[in-house]
Amino acid sequence: MTAAPSGPAFSVHDIPFSMQGSWFGISPVVAQKTYADDLHLVSHQNGLHAVLRFVPLDAGTDARAATRVEATPGLLSWIGEGGRIDLAYESPDTIRLRGEGLGLRVRAAEQTLTPFTGAYFFRDPVDGAYVFTSYETGRRYRITALSAGAVDVFGAQDLGSAERGLDIAAEDGGVWEAAVEELDSARRPYAARTSFDQVVAAAQNAFAAFADTVAPWRSADTPAAELAAYVLWSATVNPAGFVTRPAVLMSKHWMDKVWSWDHCFNALAMAPGLPATAWDQFCLPFDHQDESGALPDSVCHSEILYNYVKPPIHGWALGHLRRRLPEPIDPAELARTYDRLARWTEFWLTARRAPGSALPHYQHGNDSGWDNATTFDPERVVATADLAGFLVLQLRELAGLAEELGRPDDARRWTRTADATQAELLDHLWKGDHFVARGADSGNTWSSSSLLDLMPIALGEHLPPEVAAALADRIEKHLTPYGLATELPGSPHYLSDGYWRGPVWAPAVVLIEDGLRRSGHRNLADEISARFRTLCETHGFAENFDALTGTGLRDRAYTWTASGYLLLAEAHALTSPQATPRASQ
Repeated sequence: MTAAPSGPAFSVHDIPFSMQGSWFGISPVVAQKTYADDLHLVSHQNGLHAVLRFVPLDAGTDARAATRVEATPGLLSWIGEGGRIDLAYESPDTIRLRGEGLGLRVRAAEQTLTPFTGAYFFRDPVDGAYVFTSYETGRRYRITALSAGAVDVFGAQDLGSAERGLDIAAEDGGVWEAAVEELDSARRPYAARTSFDQVVAAAQNAFAAFADTVAPWRSADTPAAELAAYVLWSATVNPAGFVTRPAVLMSKHWMDKVWSWDHCFNALAMAPGLPATAWDQFCLPFDHQDESGALPDSVCHSEILYNYVKPPIHGWALGHLRRRLPEPIDPAELARTYDRLARWTEFWLTARRAPGSALPHYQHGNDSGWDNATTFDPERVVATADLAGFLVLQLRELAGLAEELGRPDDARRWTRTADATQAELLDHLWKGDHFVARGADSGNTWSSSSLLDLMPIALGEHLPPEVAAALADRIEKHLTPYGLATELPGSPHYLSDGYWRGPVWAPAVVLIEDGLRRSGHRNLADEISARFRTLCETHGFAENFDALTGTGLRDRAYTWTASGYLLLAEAHALTSPQATPRASQ
């Protein structure tokens, strides 16, 4: 009764089951670092909210059935001795269910209904469907039984604390089917227009087309490429709320936002195959640029945060993005992007430069993206070498854009500012073999064992060779069997799960690998790339990884990690003489 599995198998404990465009997934992750025993329908509208709980049932006893969960991009299944239940996405807001030999209990995830929380449950007399209205998501979840069978209802119209939901089963060992929709207020009664097997095939084909577009170069030598593509595909949502464009969230676990530097890596990974989608990723935070020119810290369905910013890697990203896009950007769009990037740069030159200082500063580690890096231990309002380096790259990108757009005066101004900023960086923060940070208010300087202090390698060819060589030597000391530790493992401040005080992170890897390569340190860049690719192929696409064991940490389905892998795997596949291209299907 089931279609053959297609695509990479994965654990829903690590990666939620979802599809491109959907605002909900099927997952046991119901809150930050919180895993339930059962799979839930988890929506990301108005935040992360578990709405419905799914429990497979023994058809004879109505007791919980012992099952294992299997998932591939187009099909999720509960499989037990007595039968199976299959689930597939028919569309971004609708899932189809089919069971044979097992029943399914669908319950509100929260039993208590208050004026502000929980889910009210009732049978709609218009079409006979069963509806949960969720206060947390502000949406409705409609369940329509599609085949004859037994439906037992609990808690319909109940208030206060109650068990709310329904059990679905087939009579005499037959097959039952149902549909679950996430909707706003009302729509026409649900009617199945395709068979369940056709739904599965369509979902499988949609993902296969995405994978072929994003990673056509994949081969046996890049074994995690297809799963990385699934992480991106399944974390994508349609425009809604403050999300102005189709967006790749960082995760459909608890990191369900777009942060204003994470998006750059997703844009780069998707650029050759999906240029319009990639451009949307790059532009989305700029849609919310404020009057000062600052980008928001993060954007999600119902919230935009401006209390912090993120580092100005956007000039670096735009240069790479334009080289990776298959067609040139429309001149009008390029001019608009130039203006946006100029405003973002002016923010750093005005709001984040103290009087008399040529260097910008962060106001907290969160501004850097390296929230708790040891660079920020002595002080938090700090002029750092990484920030200066990223700003120099952005200024040089603006100079090139200004020339291209016929604005020579602007080009000269950006170039002068870039030269002055780089000179200040090297004259005052470079101490012969390492960079220091400087308190923006106190004027005190210090060094640390953080990889953050070595990020000016991103300047690549713009660095004096002796500076690049010294940075490369220090970077190599951070290299463990699993990649670049963000704090030297021998440091007294090193923590295996210390966020930016030890673990391996994809953005640092991508930026450093690129800078090393551009500054001529290709062998070290190759080694860093190889170790990171192996890490992902072995341990998946976690938010970050234990630098000494490789274990995935925190959110286990993080899109910038998947994008980092795709970028490095693509470069390896296209340059390695040993790589065998994947046979066309």
